[in-house]
Amino acid sequence: MSDDRSEAKTVNDENEPRAEEEAKEAVDERAEPEDGEGTDETDEGAPINDELDRWITEETERFDTERRYMETELSRVRTENQHIKNELTRLRSPPQVIGHILDVLPDGRATIKSSTGPDFVVQVSETLRLAANLLPGDRVALHRQTLSVMNVLPSIKDPLISGAEVIERPAESYEDVGGLEEARQELTECVELPLLRPDLFDKVGIEPPKGVLLVGPPGTGKTLLAKAVAHSTNATFIRLIGSELVQKFIGEGARMVRELFTMAQEKAPSILFIDELDAVGAKRIDSGTAGDREVQRTLMQLLGEMDGFKPRGEVRIMAACNRPDILDEALLRPGRFDRVVEIPHPDGEGREQILKIHTRQMNLDDSIDLTEVAQATEGASGADLKALCTEAGMFAIRHDRDQVTKDDFDAATEKLQEAGAWGGEGEAQGLYA
Repeated sequence: MSDDRSEAKTVNDENEPRAEEEAKEAVDERAEPEDGEGTDETDEGAPINDELDRWITEETERFDTERRYMETELSRVRTENQHIKNELTRLRSPPQVIGHILDVLPDGRATIKSSTGPDFVVQVSETLRLAANLLPGDRVALHRQTLSVMNVLPSIKDPLISGAEVIERPAESYEDVGGLEEARQELTECVELPLLRPDLFDKVGIEPPKGVLLVGPPGTGKTLLAKAVAHSTNATFIRLIGSELVQKFIGEGARMVRELFTMAQEKAPSILFIDELDAVGAKRIDSGTAGDREVQRTLMQLLGEMDGFKPRGEVRIMAACNRPDILDEALLRPGRFDRVVEIPHPDGEGREQILKIHTRQMNLDDSIDLTEVAQATEGASGADLKALCTEAGMFAIRHDRDQVTKDDFDAATEKLQEAGAWGGEGEAQGLYA
């Protein structure tokens, strides 16, 4: 029995190395790929690597884009933060005192008059001193504690003068003016040509007229002509009523006249139109009232500005007046108003043109003859004819009609004549003028 066991053990010992070798060969055979198997596994892994590279590249570019965006936003926020800090510092700065320069001394200092009253000799900011642009009379800002001159302020203008500039061009043109061909021609020569064609006057060797005065009864179209001039030119149009220059306190009216002409020179080329000139340009008389003396001071300032020491440049003056007989003689001399244009009541042809202008938007019956209406309105002004067309339209509305007939014009003519608008015996002469 023992021998059998020993033989079996011997056989097992001999078989163990052989089994190990066979197992090892089997493992090697499994590990070795067959023909073409290794190439297929490599080809399958290559697309995966390419996709991974693309993903990494896209993510990197996205992160770079986000980084640049965040840097831009950071720069914007820093700039805005700095702006807010500067604005906060500016708002926290102490207020400054307003003063006027009396004199500039040779050492760079200045004599100023502050709004508190006394006069001081103060230092001037280095920037202003180097610029050397300080002049006596300049309006300046002063440091609150040291009263040093910090900045030059613009000259103050009266709000009434600033509002005199006509920003929007009037809608009325020369087509809206009827029966005033001669006046239109003179305005074109005196006001428009010097601004549009100054070379014509240079060739002839004369200076263009400086001012035009329109005189005539109320309602004849003086202001309408001024609006037409403003419509036809590109110049700045400044309009003021003469009564607005009459002020309560001494010197206020003269100051407004001075500021008015200063603004006209700053806005040149410009046209300055003073309506109702007789309110400030009446003849000077020996009067003891303070109001009359103030009006005369304003008139003298107006005379000086119109033809004074300083040239006006490209500033043309127009004025309108109902009472030329009460104007001061100094206003009417050449050099101030070189042309006095009379605007009379329109004749028959002029009245017909005015009626055509006022009725071109009206729904008229075919029976209306404007020539007959013009003949029936002898002595009527342009404003009277406009009132006549309005009244005729009101009569048509009263009778519930959408057309204006000849009977409406007859009734309107009779009504206005009874009211004394023109040619009648009523008490309200010129009621619609």
